Amino acid sequence: VQLQASGGGLVQAGRSLRLSCVASRAITSVFVPLDMGWYRQAPGKQREWVASITSSGSTNYADSVMDRFTISRNNAKKTISLQLNSLTPDDTAVYYCHAKRGISEYWGQGTLVTVSS
Repeated sequence: VQLQASGGGLVQAGRSLRLSCVASRAITSVFVPLDMGWYRQAPGKQREWVASITSSGSTNYADSVMDRFTISRNNAKKTISLQLNSLTPDDTAVYYCHAKRGISEYWGQGTLVTVSS
């Protein structure tokens, strides 16, 4: 499974962005059972979990993004998205798409989100 993330960019505080991640080279029957998520890594910090969505559609969020970010998935398109609202400079990071099934896990290449004050 190859994960390709996109949608990052430079945005002012308070604005929104939408990140997408497509599981290329994966047929639908492979994508559907995957638990998907987003992580981020800010400069000089460790990678941290942001949000996740299970194969059945259940979602969870880190406290720091609760009520601001929304994760979703489209199984037919083999994509997940992360809607980022009310961005702050603390959200500046490289955002990584992640997929997991059992002991297998996969990472995308990351997309940079920069929030200016």
